[in-house]
Amino acid sequence: MKRGFYAGSFDPFTNGHLHVVKKSAELFDEVVVGIGKNKEKKHRRFDRNAMRIAMEKAMESEGLKNVKVIIFDNLAVDAAIENGCDTLIRGVRNGMDYESEENLAATNEEISGLDTIYIRAGKLGIVSSSWVMELRDYNKDISKYVPEEIYKLIKM
Repeated sequence: MKRGFYAGSFDPFTNGHLHVVKKSAELFDEVVVGIGKNKEKKHRRFDRNAMRIAMEKAMESEGLKNVKVIIFDNLAVDAAIENGCDTLIRGVRNGMDYESEENLAATNEEISGLDTIYIRAGKLGIVSSSWVMELRDYNKDISKYVPEEIYKLIKM
């Protein structure tokens, strides 16, 4: 069984993230989506457990039966191995993403032996969690940038 691990802070989970999950679900028997901590971000905007529940509902709404959502507190490669995954999945929006992701992938492969695949965000490459939150903070409609279940969680 081929299992992929897609890690992120998902603060919040966007339609760009959902696009990566959908494509991953076509490639793998099972996809584990892991909500981790980002040490570069001092404070989370949304509780990880509340986000996990909303993400699970979004996966269910999309009919993604081979996707499960977890919370993890260690390195993504360690969480991937603990969950029986053999490949790391990363979404790429643009060339700058690719450069930083490639450095991370090389390190992850070195310490874990896990390979990384990249899935393009395509037309959703403009969507980032920070951008969605900035729009929300200025009272702009974000409903087209996040799944409905996430929108219910994060709307003001």
